[in-house]
Amino acid sequence: MTEQPTGPMPPPRRGRRPGQNSTRQTVLDAARRRFATDGFKGTTIRAVAADAGVNVALVMQYFRSKDELFGAVMSISADALARIADAFGGPVESVGERVIRAYLAVWEGDQPDADALRAMLHGVITNEQANTQLREFIESRLSEDVRHLGLDSHDAAVRVALATSMLIGITVGRQIVQVAALVGEEREAIVRRVGPALQAVLAPPPTPSE
Repeated sequence: MTEQPTGPMPPPRRGRRPGQNSTRQTVLDAARRRFATDGFKGTTIRAVAADAGVNVALVMQYFRSKDELFGAVMSISADALARIADAFGGPVESVGERVIRAYLAVWEGDQPDADALRAMLHGVITNEQANTQLREFIESRLSEDVRHLGLDSHDAAVRVALATSMLIGITVGRQIVQVAALVGEEREAIVRRVGPALQAVLAPPPTPSE
Protein backbone atom coordinates (compact mmCIF):
# COMPACT_ATOMS: atom_id res chain seq x y z
CA MET A 1 0.00 0.00 0.00
CA THR A 2 1.84 3.08 -1.23
CA GLU A 3 1.14 6.41 0.39
CA GLN A 4 1.52 9.22 -2.13
CA PRO A 5 2.83 12.53 -0.74
CA THR A 6 0.39 15.43 -1.12
CA GLY A 7 0.71 19.16 -0.50
CA PRO A 8 3.91 21.09 0.16
CA MET A 9 6.85 19.13 1.49
CA PRO A 10 8.56 20.14 4.75
CA PRO A 11 11.87 21.98 4.19
CA PRO A 12 14.98 19.83 4.36
CA ARG A 13 17.18 20.06 7.42
CA ARG A 14 19.89 22.75 7.11
CA GLY A 15 23.53 22.31 7.89
CA ARG A 16 25.95 19.57 6.97
CA ARG A 17 24.32 16.82 4.94
CA PRO A 18 24.47 13.53 6.88
CA GLY A 19 25.60 10.31 5.22
CA GLN A 20 23.09 8.01 3.55
CA ASN A 21 23.18 5.38 6.28
CA SER A 22 22.87 8.01 9.00
CA THR A 23 19.86 9.63 7.30
CA ARG A 24 18.16 6.28 6.76
CA GLN A 25 18.63 5.42 10.43
CA THR A 26 17.23 8.81 11.44
CA VAL A 27 14.11 8.08 9.37
CA LEU A 28 13.80 4.60 10.93
CA ASP A 29 14.12 6.02 14.45
CA ALA A 30 11.46 8.63 13.71
CA ALA A 31 9.17 5.98 12.21
CA ARG A 32 9.65 3.68 15.20
CA ARG A 33 8.53 6.47 17.55
CA ARG A 34 5.55 7.34 15.34
CA PHE A 35 4.34 3.76 15.03
CA ALA A 36 4.65 3.40 18.81
CA THR A 37 2.59 6.52 19.55
CA ASP A 38 0.13 6.68 16.64
CA GLY A 39 -0.14 3.02 15.63
CA PHE A 40 0.17 1.75 12.07
CA LYS A 41 -3.06 3.31 10.85
CA GLY A 42 -2.39 6.73 12.36
CA THR A 43 1.19 7.04 11.15
CA THR A 44 1.81 8.91 7.89
CA ILE A 45 4.90 9.24 5.73
CA ARG A 46 4.58 13.02 6.05
CA ALA A 47 4.66 12.89 9.86
CA VAL A 48 7.70 10.60 9.83
CA ALA A 49 9.49 12.92 7.40
CA ALA A 50 8.73 15.95 9.59
CA ASP A 51 9.97 14.15 12.71
CA ALA A 52 13.18 13.15 10.92
CA GLY A 53 13.70 16.64 9.48
CA VAL A 54 13.80 15.44 5.86
CA ASN A 55 11.67 15.70 2.72
CA VAL A 56 8.80 13.30 2.13
CA ALA A 57 10.44 12.41 -1.17
CA LEU A 58 13.58 11.28 0.64
CA VAL A 59 11.58 8.93 2.88
CA MET A 60 9.91 7.52 -0.22
CA GLN A 61 13.32 7.08 -1.81
CA TYR A 62 14.42 4.83 1.06
CA PHE A 63 11.03 3.14 1.62
CA ARG A 64 8.53 2.92 -1.21
CA SER A 65 5.45 2.64 1.01
CA LYS A 66 4.27 2.75 4.59
CA ASP A 67 4.13 -1.05 4.58
CA GLU A 68 7.79 -1.20 3.62
CA LEU A 69 8.73 1.40 6.24
CA PHE A 70 6.89 -0.59 8.91
CA GLY A 71 8.62 -3.75 7.74
CA ALA A 72 12.01 -2.06 8.06
CA VAL A 73 11.22 -0.82 11.56
CA MET A 74 10.21 -4.34 12.55
CA SER A 75 13.17 -5.88 10.68
CA ILE A 76 10.91 -7.55 8.11
CA SER A 77 12.27 -7.63 4.57
CA ALA A 78 10.41 -6.28 1.57
CA ASP A 79 10.63 -9.80 0.10
CA ALA A 80 8.62 -11.21 3.01
CA LEU A 81 5.95 -8.54 2.59
CA ALA A 82 5.82 -9.25 -1.13
CA ARG A 83 5.36 -12.98 -0.58
CA ILE A 84 2.25 -12.35 1.50
CA ALA A 85 0.91 -9.81 -1.00
CA ASP A 86 1.58 -12.19 -3.91
CA ALA A 87 -0.75 -14.74 -2.33
CA PHE A 88 -3.63 -12.60 -3.62
CA GLY A 89 -2.35 -12.70 -7.20
CA GLY A 90 -3.80 -16.05 -8.29
CA PRO A 91 -7.33 -17.41 -8.76
CA VAL A 92 -9.88 -16.15 -6.24
CA GLU A 93 -11.11 -19.73 -5.76
CA SER A 94 -7.91 -20.70 -3.91
CA VAL A 95 -6.96 -17.45 -2.19
CA GLY A 96 -7.61 -18.81 1.32
CA GLU A 97 -5.12 -21.64 0.95
CA ARG A 98 -2.49 -19.36 -0.62
CA VAL A 99 -2.81 -16.74 2.10
CA ILE A 100 -2.45 -19.15 5.03
CA ARG A 101 0.46 -20.95 3.31
CA ALA A 102 2.33 -17.70 2.59
CA TYR A 103 1.61 -16.35 6.07
CA LEU A 104 2.89 -19.45 7.85
CA ALA A 105 5.91 -19.71 5.57
CA VAL A 106 7.00 -16.19 6.52
CA TRP A 107 6.16 -16.45 10.22
CA GLU A 108 7.54 -19.93 10.78
CA GLY A 109 10.50 -20.08 8.39
CA ASP A 110 14.18 -20.07 9.28
CA GLN A 111 14.95 -16.71 7.66
CA PRO A 112 15.67 -13.58 9.74
CA ASP A 113 12.14 -12.34 8.96
CA ALA A 114 10.66 -15.16 11.03
CA ASP A 115 12.85 -14.26 14.02
CA ALA A 116 11.74 -10.63 13.83
CA LEU A 117 8.08 -11.60 13.52
CA ARG A 118 8.29 -14.03 16.42
CA ALA A 119 9.85 -11.30 18.56
CA MET A 120 7.04 -8.97 17.52
CA LEU A 121 4.48 -11.60 18.42
CA HIS A 122 5.93 -11.99 21.92
CA GLY A 123 5.67 -8.22 22.30
CA VAL A 124 2.02 -8.30 21.26
CA ILE A 125 1.14 -10.50 24.21
CA THR A 126 2.47 -8.03 26.80
CA ASN A 127 2.41 -4.66 25.05
CA GLU A 128 -0.79 -2.92 23.96
CA GLN A 129 1.03 -0.68 21.48
CA ALA A 130 2.67 -3.65 19.79
CA ASN A 131 -0.73 -5.36 19.71
CA THR A 132 -2.29 -2.39 17.93
CA GLN A 133 0.59 -2.08 15.46
CA LEU A 134 0.51 -5.74 14.45
CA ARG A 135 -3.29 -5.89 14.15
CA GLU A 136 -3.51 -2.70 12.10
CA PHE A 137 -0.64 -3.80 9.87
CA ILE A 138 -2.20 -7.17 9.00
CA GLU A 139 -5.65 -5.60 8.58
CA SER A 140 -4.21 -2.96 6.28
CA ARG A 141 -2.41 -5.59 4.22
CA LEU A 142 -5.55 -7.71 3.84
CA SER A 143 -7.82 -4.71 3.21
CA GLU A 144 -5.60 -3.58 0.36
CA ASP A 145 -5.84 -6.96 -1.32
CA VAL A 146 -9.55 -7.82 -0.89
CA ARG A 147 -10.80 -4.65 -2.58
CA HIS A 148 -11.06 -6.40 -5.94
CA LEU A 149 -13.54 -8.92 -4.51
CA GLY A 150 -16.36 -6.39 -4.76
CA LEU A 151 -17.55 -6.51 -1.13
CA ASP A 152 -19.26 -3.52 0.45
CA SER A 153 -17.06 -1.58 2.87
CA HIS A 154 -18.66 -2.86 6.09
CA ASP A 155 -18.69 -6.49 5.00
CA ALA A 156 -15.08 -6.22 3.82
CA ALA A 157 -13.98 -4.67 7.13
CA VAL A 158 -15.63 -7.45 9.15
CA ARG A 159 -14.16 -10.17 6.95
CA VAL A 160 -10.68 -8.64 7.16
CA ALA A 161 -10.97 -8.45 10.95
CA LEU A 162 -12.02 -12.11 11.12
CA ALA A 163 -9.18 -13.20 8.83
CA THR A 164 -6.69 -11.17 10.87
CA SER A 165 -7.89 -12.79 14.10
CA MET A 166 -7.61 -16.25 12.56
CA LEU A 167 -4.06 -15.69 11.31
CA ILE A 168 -2.80 -14.17 14.55
CA GLY A 169 -4.63 -16.79 16.62
CA ILE A 170 -3.06 -19.69 14.73
CA THR A 171 0.42 -18.26 15.19
CA VAL A 172 -0.16 -17.57 18.89
CA GLY A 173 -1.46 -21.11 19.36
CA ARG A 174 1.53 -22.68 17.60
CA GLN A 175 4.34 -20.45 18.87
CA ILE A 176 3.32 -18.69 22.09
CA VAL A 177 0.71 -20.80 23.91
CA GLN A 178 2.10 -23.89 22.15
CA VAL A 179 -1.08 -25.92 22.01
CA ALA A 180 0.26 -29.47 21.69
CA ALA A 181 -1.96 -30.59 18.81
CA LEU A 182 -1.05 -27.47 16.81
CA VAL A 183 2.66 -27.49 17.56
CA GLY A 184 3.00 -31.10 16.48
CA GLU A 185 1.05 -30.69 13.24
CA GLU A 186 2.87 -30.19 9.95
CA ARG A 187 2.42 -26.83 8.29
CA GLU A 188 0.70 -28.22 5.18
CA ALA A 189 -1.79 -30.07 7.36
CA ILE A 190 -2.68 -26.73 8.97
CA VAL A 191 -2.98 -25.18 5.49
CA ARG A 192 -5.40 -27.90 4.35
CA ARG A 193 -7.64 -27.41 7.36
CA VAL A 194 -7.55 -23.62 7.62
CA GLY A 195 -7.50 -22.78 3.90
CA PRO A 196 -11.21 -23.51 3.28
CA ALA A 197 -12.25 -21.52 6.38
CA LEU A 198 -10.13 -18.55 5.35
CA GLN A 199 -11.48 -18.89 1.82
CA ALA A 200 -15.06 -18.63 3.10
CA VAL A 201 -14.16 -15.51 5.07
CA LEU A 202 -12.13 -13.64 2.45
CA ALA A 203 -13.90 -14.66 -0.74
CA PRO A 204 -17.47 -15.82 -0.15
CA PRO A 205 -19.18 -17.45 -3.15
CA PRO A 206 -21.53 -15.11 -5.01
CA THR A 207 -25.14 -15.15 -3.88
CA PRO A 208 -27.38 -16.85 -6.48
CA SER A 209 -29.65 -14.35 -8.20
CA GLU A 210 -33.26 -14.77 -7.41
